[in-house]
Amino acid sequence: MADNPMLKFVIRGQSYPDKRAVTERARDFSEISHGFATSGAEDQAARCSQCGVPYCSVHCPLHNHIPDWLKLTAEGRLREAYELSNMTSTMPEICGRICPQDRLCEGNCVIEFSGHGAVTIGSVEKFITDTAWKEGWVEPVLVGEATGLSVGVIGAGPGGLTTAEYLRAAGHEVHVYDRYDRAGGLLTYGIPGFKLEKDVVMRRVKRLEEAGIQFHLGFEVGRDASLADLREKHDAILIATGVYKARDMKMPGVGTQGVVKALDFLTASNKASFGDDVPEHEDGSLLATGKDVVVIGGGDTAMDCVRTSIRQGAKSVRCLYRRDRENMPGSQREVQNAEEEGVEFIWLTAPIAFEGTEHVTGVKITRMRLGQPDASGRRAPEPDPGSEASIPADLVIKALGFDPEELPTMFGEPSLAVTRWGTLRVDHRNMMTSIDGVFAAGDIVRGASLVVWAIRDGRDVADHIQAYLQAKTPAKQRVAA
Repeated sequence: MADNPMLKFVIRGQSYPDKRAVTERARDFSEISHGFATSGAEDQAARCSQCGVPYCSVHCPLHNHIPDWLKLTAEGRLREAYELSNMTSTMPEICGRICPQDRLCEGNCVIEFSGHGAVTIGSVEKFITDTAWKEGWVEPVLVGEATGLSVGVIGAGPGGLTTAEYLRAAGHEVHVYDRYDRAGGLLTYGIPGFKLEKDVVMRRVKRLEEAGIQFHLGFEVGRDASLADLREKHDAILIATGVYKARDMKMPGVGTQGVVKALDFLTASNKASFGDDVPEHEDGSLLATGKDVVVIGGGDTAMDCVRTSIRQGAKSVRCLYRRDRENMPGSQREVQNAEEEGVEFIWLTAPIAFEGTEHVTGVKITRMRLGQPDASGRRAPEPDPGSEASIPADLVIKALGFDPEELPTMFGEPSLAVTRWGTLRVDHRNMMTSIDGVFAAGDIVRGASLVVWAIRDGRDVADHIQAYLQAKTPAKQRVAA
């Protein structure tokens, strides 16, 4: 009997691809590790216990067939592993890079519970599809017979691109509208290159363009066309805009020059990485070089801002978060990476004012303590009286999260119903909004969330749109097809 290639977790320890030296990686925007070699990926995949109830798959929003493609990888059957991975995800190599695996698949790995350290699933997932691109296994989108029906997708982020791919494969004409000059949404302009190099996103976009999906970039619904205009042009519409309205704070000095929004800062940096002219870098307003930088927030966007500031050559970088390390929403791996690169975290601390007249010079802060749990179940932070102090700052970046924009007003469509949080109201049985034939998916429905959830929603809504279009298609046309 051949030796079982799996169940090696007892004799092989957990390992991740080696990171580049801090002194090297903190000077550029390339990814901080180069990924597994084939032997490393096979060794880690072979640690999988092939458990009867794969909690890794259960806790993956896409329900990827993780144990199956780990087994194929361990057996050296990489092309089959890629094909299986690609069955459930339109962007496996992107999820492998940016998913918080420590909270999802790896955090729920059975051998993690047994004390042996989780299989490094994300790194193996990245390796599989990067290898597929390198070897030419990633095939063009197989476009079905033309249906004569047209779909408009508003938003070229992960959710919109996923739906566009599935509906194009079904034979529909697909048009994607996005306000930015490049497709990808936050994958392109919100996430720094050291987590997700931009050619990884652009090759996905190119594949969709080659499939005949038509992109209308620099296009704003409400400015270049109303929602009603697009409804007249298309048989169905998907709204997948994401949530881009930065949450703000009310305190003295918040409007002082040098106090900026996280997405403005990250977008400017990513545009510069593309080689674009960035006026805000030329005048220094969104550039950290030589400055004392303070980032406010504890999520992944805050981690992106502190690590970008390091790479731009900041004099110092501090991150203020009102709770402690254990209660922060961001990835603990990102905190570790940031600390290695020289970021100082000041836990249990909140700003109460921004100092300076013409330009910010400092942040007045107060210490916090954790009280009773709030509605989210986390202990609510409370100010600690008498603990006020000041820290210097030439640039303050607010990374407090995102809320929905006022889409009914922006789109010129007051009948578009929203929830009390401003997200689009949908019938969750079919993901349709209050307007017939207009669907919505991703963060604009669920609120700010993960890329993997946007992909899941994009996959689900594609099925609902397909059912809607089939119901509209005359019976004789369906028979002919």
